[in-house]
Amino acid sequence: MKNSAAAVNKPALTQDPHAIREPRESNLEAAIGHEVRGYRKKLGITVSDLSSATGISLGMLSKIENGNISPSLTTLQALSRALGVPLTAFFRRFEEARNAVFVKAGEGVELERRGTRAGHQYNLLGHIGNNTSGVTVEPYLITLNTDADVFPTFQHPGMEFLYMLEGEVVYRHANSRYRMQPGDSFFFDADAPHGPEELVTLPARYLSIICYPQHETL
Repeated sequence: MKNSAAAVNKPALTQDPHAIREPRESNLEAAIGHEVRGYRKKLGITVSDLSSATGISLGMLSKIENGNISPSLTTLQALSRALGVPLTAFFRRFEEARNAVFVKAGEGVELERRGTRAGHQYNLLGHIGNNTSGVTVEPYLITLNTDADVFPTFQHPGMEFLYMLEGEVVYRHANSRYRMQPGDSFFFDADAPHGPEELVTLPARYLSIICYPQHETL
């Protein structure tokens, strides 16, 4: 069995989880108007100058910058060329809806995964299908009770993270074994065969968080 206390190289993480993005607009027209005005001022040109460069009337430009109208694609293309920015730049401040799932204790969806055996309970704690990350995440609370069968190994695309809450199991990953006790965690490539191989102390409970690209299915 491998030593779970083996030293792990400290990764170089570049993302700042506490960084605050600039404020976003929930209204698309207001978001576009804010960007048009910002890029125009950055160039140091007047509304009249922009009108001459695009052929868009002063009144229309005023309505666009104030978020009072939804400009056509043709209008946005003209503004894009005149301001020297890509068309997508006008949507930078628009805040699309972000989904979230909150599950009260004991209210996870109980289900069976492929290969599940008797005595193995899976509670799905939340699921968001289409999201901005391009990654699907499946958080499970897994309970192995005293009637648990011998566990078959799983193998699927993506990464998996385990956090032991109760009991003790010997967990297999590829050709290695890890004795997991409360407080232990395990993060691994799920494309290798894996699963609890020896049920030492039952009942056992642990969190399993699986993530994979949205186009993949388990």
